[in-house]
Order: sequence, then structure tokens, then C-alpha cells
Amino acid sequence: MKMGSASVGLVSIFSNGYRSLSAPVSSWRTLASSSLYKHYKRNSKSAVFSCLSSSKIELSCLSSKVDVAQTTITSVNGYFSYHKYDRLLPCPSENGPPRVEHLVVSEGGPVLEYICKSLDLPPLFVADLIHFGAVYYALVCPQPPPSATPEQIRIFKEVTAPSVLSKRTSIKGKTVREAQKTFRITHVEQFVEAGTYLRVHVHPKRFPRCYEIDWKSRIIAVTDSYVVLDKPAGTSVGGTSDNIEESCATFASRALGFSTPLKTTHQIDNCTEGCVVLARTKEYCSIFHGKIREKKVKKLYLALTAAPVPIGIITHYMRPINVAPRLVSEDFIKGWYLCKLEVMECKEVPWPDPVIQQKYCIEDSEWPSKDRAYECKINLLTGRTHQVRAQLAACGAPIVGDSMYMPAAIAEMANPGLNPFGKYKKYTTESDKEIAVTKWFAWFGKEPKVAIGLQACQISWDDGEHFYEARSPWWRSGMA
Repeated sequence: MKMGSASVGLVSIFSNGYRSLSAPVSSWRTLASSSLYKHYKRNSKSAVFSCLSSSKIELSCLSSKVDVAQTTITSVNGYFSYHKYDRLLPCPSENGPPRVEHLVVSEGGPVLEYICKSLDLPPLFVADLIHFGAVYYALVCPQPPPSATPEQIRIFKEVTAPSVLSKRTSIKGKTVREAQKTFRITHVEQFVEAGTYLRVHVHPKRFPRCYEIDWKSRIIAVTDSYVVLDKPAGTSVGGTSDNIEESCATFASRALGFSTPLKTTHQIDNCTEGCVVLARTKEYCSIFHGKIREKKVKKLYLALTAAPVPIGIITHYMRPINVAPRLVSEDFIKGWYLCKLEVMECKEVPWPDPVIQQKYCIEDSEWPSKDRAYECKINLLTGRTHQVRAQLAACGAPIVGDSMYMPAAIAEMANPGLNPFGKYKKYTTESDKEIAVTKWFAWFGKEPKVAIGLQACQISWDDGEHFYEARSPWWRSGMA
């Protein structure tokens, strides 16, 4: 039974909760038939699922019919409609809006068969989703969100009643938290029992660049314990929550003919290129993680910035919320993460020419002067997500092509004090600050589609015993 895209928000939004079938099957099917997508306005945030974490999923959409299930999204007069699904390959050049479906199994059986029937999707397409790692299950449904309706809450309580759960042998001996933990479905024939919760990412995030790369040419080193890869921009190191197929780890493993997939030891942003270490064994993966914790791993970056950056150590504090854009403050704020980097060099270079920008899909964020750029060598002293990008933008020197952080930097240049965490902040009260933060968020853009001017140019560990360098960064290919 389908807890559809929205109207059945009770089961569609779970954060932690169990699912069962104490409610009559007929009532679940009535809900299911009323809870698929219809049409969504293109720019409406309320029409998109927002997965806050693997354990907390929130829906904020409107819902409707069921006969639109077999499709991929296009826009007609500003509204979304579906076209027939086929396979996940060939890879589309553009990512469509996310579509996440939440189901509760009404009758045990093979997972592929149940999803096909519930969502009216072709078997080969569902098999592809499972192969991509886009299907999850939990023995018990997550908790509905605060936005759930009284009817949704009522049904949730019915299907998670202790009298119902006590009859399920699969959850005996488990705590609620343990039973609500989600796991990937790994095989099309995997059996799912009645009451199992399923989450299906029907439109996984895609990475078309994976199919354009000569992966063997990107291998820097191969040892018995690890592989060092010169990661291309526009790719994910280890995959995403809905796509572990189109990743550097997967494609590098195939290029090297490894039967055991390489394992991720650390991350760099999708839009960043450069050195990444992939472990060949679980044991070395743990060893490398230990070296990172003990600060035995040194990473140097090259950043192509739109303005000069002063030589020396730059310190900020990053807001501890795992949502982009990452906000940083020049002043200490209790609970915020320390961010430190050292600018070792900064030299003037030509702004990348249009041909190079087009080749690497560099996005124009309307920086006012494009005569010159600045190549900076950076020693990363702390390793926070988006740290280099956020810190340089906060210094008024955003990275070329960074469509997320550059618009806010431009806005701050035009109106000093717009940044509530910068030098010229204007608010005087806490309520003013909240308003200022909301306004500041609105100035940030979207995540770049492919590349920005950032490369992890060197990685070393154990006092330089292991030392590796990436190839020349993309922007130098257009320099004389």
C-alpha cells in the first residue's frame, strides 16, 4: 500500500516509525489511490521532497492521481507531467525534480514485484533502481512529521499498535530505533514481509560525466591497500543516497578490473576535481580514517578565485547544520565549527576563456570584472564540507564558477552589511538577526552542475611517505 507522495503524509514522511497492517487493506488502498503525484509548479519548493537525513524524511508536496506513475518529468506550461519510464540508462543530461515514494507492504513477497505493482513501474526500471541503490526498507515505519494530518496520525497509530507489532517475529528483540533503521535493498528477489516500510527514489540524482571520462587515465597510483584517483569534476566520490552506481569508486573499480569495489575514505565536493584516496580493503579504509582523525593526512588545494586573497591563515566558524549553503562567521559563535585554512600563494592569472568555460560547463554568476582571476594554493587545516568555497566567498573572493556562493559575495559587495556574519553586519537585536539571516540565505544560488575553479592538487600522509599530485587543473589548459 502506497503512502503516496503527499496526501498520505503520515507514512510518507516518516522519521522513525513502524508500519503494519492492522488497518483494513481496503482503507490503505483507498489512501494509496489518492496519493500519487499530479502536477507541481516548477519553482515551488513545496513541490519537492526534502530528505533531511537517512532517518528523517520530510515531504512537502501536494498529491493526486495514480495513473501518472509511469513517467519521467517534463514541464508543460509551467507544470510537471510524466512520460513513460523505460530504463535508467542511457543517462539523461539533466536531473529532473526528485520523486520519492513511501510504501508499506500489504502482502509479503519479492520486493521488485511489490514496487512494480504499487507504483505501476516497469520491472526493468525497478531493477535498475535497486541496482543503483535507490530503494530502502525498514522493518518498521518512521514517525510521521509535525505536519501530518489527524487522519494520518490515526492510521499511523493503528498500523504501529503494539498488538500488531507483537505479532511480527522479525522485530522481536529489537528496539524501536533498531527496527526503524533503513537499509538498502540489494537484490530484486529480496523478500519483504507485510508491514515493511519501503522508500523508493524514483528519480535518483544522475552523473552523466561518469560516461564521458577515460577512467584509466585518471588513476594516479595503485597499491595493494589503496588507489589514488584524480577525480573529475561533476562526479561523486562514493555516490549519493539514491545512486551508488554512477560514482568514482564504481567506475574506477571497473577500469582497473577489480572484482571487489573500491571503498571511499574521504570526500571532496562533486564540483571539485583532484586527489582522492580509495581503499581496496575494509581494513585499510579504517586505517586511513584513523590517519585523518590523527591529522596525519595533509591536503593542498588550488583555487581559482575572482579576487585576490591575502597570504596567511584565514579563520571562520561554520554553522553546524548539514544543509547547503554553509554559513560561516568571522566571529566566534558557541557550537559552530572552527574552520581554518592557510593561503600559501596567490598569483594573478587570466580569467578562463569562453571555450574552456564551455568545455567544463563553468557557470557565469555575473562577477562584474572578468579580466583576471587569481590562483591560490591553500593548505586545508580543518576539513569541513564546502569549507574552502564558503571561506573564500566570505572573504569577497569566491571561486570562479561557484554558482552557489558567488551570488551572495556579489550581493555583499554591492551592499556591505547584508551578510549578518560579516564585518559590517547591521542588526542590533536577535529578532533583527533572524530576519537578516533569512534575507542572506536568499542571495545564495544553486550547486554548480559540473566544475568550479577548485582542485585537490596534492595529498600526502605519514609525513610525506605517501605523496601524490593531480594533473594540471582544468583552467590552465586555456592559458598561454
